[in-house]
Amino acid sequence: MQILSPQNGRVKEWAGLLEKKHRDKQGKFLIEGIHLVQEALEARADIECVCYDAEGGIPAELAQAASAGLDVEWIAVSAAVIAKCSDTKTPQPVFAVVRKADGGAEPLLGQAGGLVVVLDGVQDPGNVGTIIRTADAVGADGVIVGAGCADIYGPKVLRATMGSIFHLPVVHGKLAELLPQAKRRGIRLAGTSLQGAVNCFAYDFTGPVWLLFGSEGSGLSPEVRELMDDGLIIPMRGRAESLNVAMAASVLLYEALRQRHFSNNNNSRPMSN
Repeated sequence: MQILSPQNGRVKEWAGLLEKKHRDKQGKFLIEGIHLVQEALEARADIECVCYDAEGGIPAELAQAASAGLDVEWIAVSAAVIAKCSDTKTPQPVFAVVRKADGGAEPLLGQAGGLVVVLDGVQDPGNVGTIIRTADAVGADGVIVGAGCADIYGPKVLRATMGSIFHLPVVHGKLAELLPQAKRRGIRLAGTSLQGAVNCFAYDFTGPVWLLFGSEGSGLSPEVRELMDDGLIIPMRGRAESLNVAMAASVLLYEALRQRHFSNNNNSRPMSN
């Protein structure tokens, strides 16, 4: 199938997905580039269609998936269509339309010994995407995104995840409801704090714990901070005043990984770039 005119009705719908209001209305989102599309295909995400440059053809990296008989529509489109549906200055040769997953946060409450990341008002798309990617890297059970955060289906967040959004549950949740439920199930709620805090390298991450991270400017909201069980401090020997939220999340998540999987010289898959 071919669609060459940027004025085509489907193209207008796809281009609309660059805006949150249309993503919410349609229940879909766009991913751009060979890597993200490849990750979505391999993860068996709910892909409506894959659109590729008609002149260049299906990228070699995706050729096997295109012939695998997946229930995905492959559409050749013009460069003008790609440009209309792109969020970047230099459009990629392929994009895909993906239906949003319907999963909620409830399954994460039942994870025995679970490690879950909770975002409370983290507004920068790069930070949200990087935290999702790091959570995936350490094998966390999922990420819960509360109110006030950057849209996880926005183009900048998706690029920053590098495909990790397809590897673990990333769900929206009402923190005022979920956090008390987690506490009742014996899950510890821990977050960075300067008051009454314990050194993060002395904290026990081996039990069920949800790590709370707040906005770049003001940290956790008062409502979430009130529910937090354990305040953690990341020690710093240099003169930097603080770490940004994505870096802080990386430090805590990797300390959790170390305690859970490397405390007895356990072997694990080496890290790749």
